[in-house]
Amino acid sequence: MLASPLPVASTFPPLRRGAFTTLQVNLGYRCNQACSHCHVDAGPHRSESMEAATLALIVPVLAARRLGCLDLTGGAPELHPGFRDLVRQARALGVEVIDRCNLTILSEPGQEGLAAFLAGEGVRVVASLPCYLPDNVDRQRGGGVFARSIAGLQALNRLGYGQPGSPLQLDLVFNPQGPVLPPPQEQLEADYRRVLGRDHGVVFHRLLALANMPIQRFAHSLRASGDHDTYLALLRQQHRPANLPQVMCRSLISVDWQGRLYDCDFNQQLGWSLEGLTHLRDLLDADPGAAPVRVGDHCFGCTAGAGSSCGGALS
Repeated sequence: MLASPLPVASTFPPLRRGAFTTLQVNLGYRCNQACSHCHVDAGPHRSESMEAATLALIVPVLAARRLGCLDLTGGAPELHPGFRDLVRQARALGVEVIDRCNLTILSEPGQEGLAAFLAGEGVRVVASLPCYLPDNVDRQRGGGVFARSIAGLQALNRLGYGQPGSPLQLDLVFNPQGPVLPPPQEQLEADYRRVLGRDHGVVFHRLLALANMPIQRFAHSLRASGDHDTYLALLRQQHRPANLPQVMCRSLISVDWQGRLYDCDFNQQLGWSLEGLTHLRDLLDADPGAAPVRVGDHCFGCTAGAGSSCGGALS
């Protein structure tokens, strides 16, 4: 295996890992969408997919490290042929499973029973819906995506997802349209509730506001528009040290489709591998401990303004 490139010099503060609680696994880059903000550069043209032998390591690692959460992402993780068996096995261990769902996957041919499967296993659904207005969503994610996303949310609601008092958690994810920080999460969540409830009868538990990372497809669009350096400067200027203790890389390890380990999903896309341990199989016998986290200028995207992580705003 080739060594991953080292981070370039950055003024981002040094970080060390805290308690390891979450394994985030990218099952592959194949997706039924090709969103303009995607830092993974996923899409229908991608064929990368985790092999069965690597997939088989995930549940033993969850057990060996006594992890509480398995966070599944992609691409569209549901397109992996081993997705449902993996979910069943992790849930049988009592591990929380998060499905990072693009919503339109629920209406793809062959996925008709997916929503009911997720509900039956008690999977937490974290669903991308970058705006509550059709034109904005279709511009960012493709024509017709908003209508299909609403249909997916309505199907999840009928199964109990997002309903008051329901254990079936449904969270939505907001991404800005361009090189700007997300607005305050609390106010934006109120707007989502008002518009989605009024116009579509949709309910959900939480809105997670995420900053766009200057990586892969979004970085390419920033360079094409001449906004790359300006956006990085904005992230640095808006850095808040108070967000540092809560950034996701302090409690999460990211796994790519080949089983290689990273501090986070963003470092994965940059090829900045975890220090010390290199492959999923290494976690069977070793804990990552309080090792240093590899940081770079993109990390300001997690600490700028109210902060941003896989769990939304940090403050």
